[in-house]
Amino acid sequence: MKVNGSAASLEVEPWVSLLDALRERLGVTGPKKGCDQGACGACTVLADGVRINSCLALAVQYDGREITTIEGVAHPLQEAFIRHEGFQCGYCTSGQICSAIGMLAEHAAGMPSAVADSGALSEAEVRERMSGNLCRCGAYNGIVDAIMDVAQETR
Repeated sequence: MKVNGSAASLEVEPWVSLLDALRERLGVTGPKKGCDQGACGACTVLADGVRINSCLALAVQYDGREITTIEGVAHPLQEAFIRHEGFQCGYCTSGQICSAIGMLAEHAAGMPSAVADSGALSEAEVRERMSGNLCRCGAYNGIVDAIMDVAQETR
């Protein structure tokens, strides 16, 4: 697979999660092991540009694929998270940013949302689309503000 633009070759047992392969075998520590059950989003990475919970993905499924973690991201959302105080302890931030990048791409591609009512991205829609990413510190307002700011800039 390619990880953050660089070829990564490793042999793993069929049961090794993508998260464990990234963290324990490749030393990529941006994705975090929060719940290890796909409920918190701290492990979110982009696989060929699509957001996934790496704790639920088997590493062998991603042979030949492009994996992007926070270490490989250069996106206006990073600056916006700082500007809008969209992080506190920082544990969830890498997953939040990767998820937001994927979410913005989904919205741009016209993927449906339970609360979408027009072409413009609303705060309610951001909250719904980001609902799989938890922040134990409660920085949700700053996270939503950062995403809305970037969404408006890219329109």
